[in-house]
Amino acid sequence: MLTLTRTDGYELCTDPDRIDVDRVHRWLSTEAYWARDRPYEVTARAIANSMVFGVYRPGDGIQVAFARVVTDRATVAWLSDVFVDPAERGRGLGGWLAATARDAVTELGVYRMLLATDDAHGVYAQVGFTSLAKPQNLMELMRPQPWVTPVTDKEPNRLRPLR
Repeated sequence: MLTLTRTDGYELCTDPDRIDVDRVHRWLSTEAYWARDRPYEVTARAIANSMVFGVYRPGDGIQVAFARVVTDRATVAWLSDVFVDPAERGRGLGGWLAATARDAVTELGVYRMLLATDDAHGVYAQVGFTSLAKPQNLMELMRPQPWVTPVTDKEPNRLRPLR
């Protein structure tokens, strides 16, 4: 388990017991474009089966940021669900999370770390991430998520939450 404290008092910890699963689920399922409407059980299972990183506010210790890594702990890792509470953004917490996760898996010997983002390329570039050198070499298998359904028959790749 790793615990780091910045000079401004923010604490980053990898203790899974400190993760506020309810708070993380609320963030992801209501504010994160990639996980909107994700069921609580899915979020809880994802957290339980990942390396987790929480950031806690100085003074009251409330969790203000989260990230997780899915890895075999030998060759490859996937940085996922990086989220910083909107009230705490602009303080470098997202970059701190990404850099700490990068360093943690590097210490394990992992030599490839991947992530996906629509809007935070600059944050991740600052800690060493680059665009794929050979994107044509990667493929994905994306199955429909059981809690979403196509918007229309004409737009089968656009999804909306089930109501």
